Amino acid sequence: MSDAIKHECGIALIRLKKPLSFYKEKYGSALYGINKMYLMMEKQHNRGQDGAGFASIKFDMQPGQRYISRVRSSEQQPIQDVFNQINSRIQDTLKQDPRLIENPEGLKEAVPYLGELMLGHVRYGTFGKNSIESVHPFLRQNNWMHRNLIVAGNFNMTNVNELFDNLITLGQHPKEKADTITVMEKIGHFLDDAVAKIYKKLKKEGYNKYEASPLIAERLNIGKILRKAAKNWDGGYAMAGMLGHGDAFVLRDPAGIRPAFYCENDEIVVVASERPVIQTVFNVPLETIQELDPGAAIVIKKSGDVSIDQVLTPLPKKSCSFERIYFSRGSDASIYQERKKLGEILFPQVLQRINGDLKNTVFSYIPNTAETSFYGLVNAAQKHLKQKMSDALNDATLDKEKLASLLDLSPRIEKIAIKDAKLRTFITSDNSRDDLVAHVYDITYGVIKHSDTLVIIDDSIVRGTTLKQSILTMLDRLSPKKIIVVSSAPQIRYPDCYGIDMAKLEDFIAFQAALSLHSKKGQLQAVLKSIYKKCSESTEAYGEEVSNHVKELYAPFSDEEISKEIALLLSKDSVKAEVEIIFQTVDGLHQSCPENLGDWYFTGNYPTAGGNRVVNRAFMNFYEGKSERAY
Repeated sequence: MSDAIKHECGIALIRLKKPLSFYKEKYGSALYGINKMYLMMEKQHNRGQDGAGFASIKFDMQPGQRYISRVRSSEQQPIQDVFNQINSRIQDTLKQDPRLIENPEGLKEAVPYLGELMLGHVRYGTFGKNSIESVHPFLRQNNWMHRNLIVAGNFNMTNVNELFDNLITLGQHPKEKADTITVMEKIGHFLDDAVAKIYKKLKKEGYNKYEASPLIAERLNIGKILRKAAKNWDGGYAMAGMLGHGDAFVLRDPAGIRPAFYCENDEIVVVASERPVIQTVFNVPLETIQELDPGAAIVIKKSGDVSIDQVLTPLPKKSCSFERIYFSRGSDASIYQERKKLGEILFPQVLQRINGDLKNTVFSYIPNTAETSFYGLVNAAQKHLKQKMSDALNDATLDKEKLASLLDLSPRIEKIAIKDAKLRTFITSDNSRDDLVAHVYDITYGVIKHSDTLVIIDDSIVRGTTLKQSILTMLDRLSPKKIIVVSSAPQIRYPDCYGIDMAKLEDFIAFQAALSLHSKKGQLQAVLKSIYKKCSESTEAYGEEVSNHVKELYAPFSDEEISKEIALLLSKDSVKAEVEIIFQTVDGLHQSCPENLGDWYFTGNYPTAGGNRVVNRAFMNFYEGKSERAY
């Protein structure tokens, strides 16, 4: 999208079911797992480029031998930095003893990172936190093998304060209030408790501590631990974890907000945030990759047994639609078709705005991620022209001149904007920066006539800053009669609180448009005061009692009124062309992406009570002049 927004992270988990010697013999390298993890993280680098981490667990190591390794980076290219560190350690060891390259089990003992169980993570450093301490995986260490816990997730919790207080009630003293820490410590508490209870029983059965160790691993009920730990979680999450002795899990939130896919065969178990990542990296058929159900956990025991445990009661499935519109890679078979549908379904609105004049209309897209929806829009234009031709051929009065003009008509498709990847907007002075921003894109001259309407499609319009300061100014240099910006997503009106960096109401151009419309009616202060009062009164409400009072801000206006006001707000006085903006409808979104009905950023219909609390708090922050996120 032209206004960049960030997704917090992606996860990748690999469990090798065979000894390392098997992979050396079949695939030519004992580093098979590490190499696959590198590919999985690189194929998900679109989900996070500010930090990356890797952790591994080695099975069946003797006491005194290191069996857990972790490496993290917040460097400019964190994935490469992580695996450069791993490779450096391995190469240093091989220089000392080159024979280890033919001895996988010996190499495993000699170097860190080379294990049977691996967890990778990529993240964005949202909200100003991009230190190495914020990079996953997180590690909870203990001298008891079973109590070691490694956690990484694609998630955000709306009720961190409540979870923090729960830990204090349990008798803990957390070192910070971050949701990752509170989640890990909550799991850790019930893990400790489960291990202690199992050991107590084994002691009664006559086992000493060392003899009890493998039996504890067998008897640990991961699903039960997660059920207790996640009881009060409110948020969107795909939470991955590894235990020191070799068990692993990935738990998905009850509404299925955050994505998780898995694949299992005789050689591997793999879990990732995106389906095509697994398909590409492991070259497995599409039908072998399953989506983890909402509220379910895939549990991988150290023995290699795999189960899908229904840990939490599912809520109505509200998978994030932004995954389909923008975040997930478009190489997924379903996502590709859905993005084309998003463009196709917008064509009737476009046709109406250009008064059916395809001859004097040029279609293009910006940025590159909007290309697939652009194909859908153009396909719809081509179908429209074919239908016109078919209707004309059935007309007995058709003359040769009219037939010739129809045959000559086709959608005009041009590459109008090309982003200059080398140009960086490093100037901070406002006046100078605006001029520089306007040149981030190069434009194609000579293809637009003064009588043309330029239709340009974007994934979505969030803040509108780039449109106003750069894109519209740039496109206006081509001197079209009219510029129509088409958003394949509906108007973004409400903050996200489940893992997307859209936290402040005042950042949204749709919110600014609603304020402007109320102001023009002379009602702004009264409306804001009324909504603020209701938001304030609901701060002590819980569960179903919490309502989204911010909906009242938009209620008096139609989608069309807000779209027109957005166009006015984004049109600088220097832009000579008429500017119109078309947004996808919510119905159109659901028709295009029928399996991902999570639309709270468009409709305000949050899938959890915590979402309603967050949006009300966000409005209160705006009203009180606080520039901070609401959770």
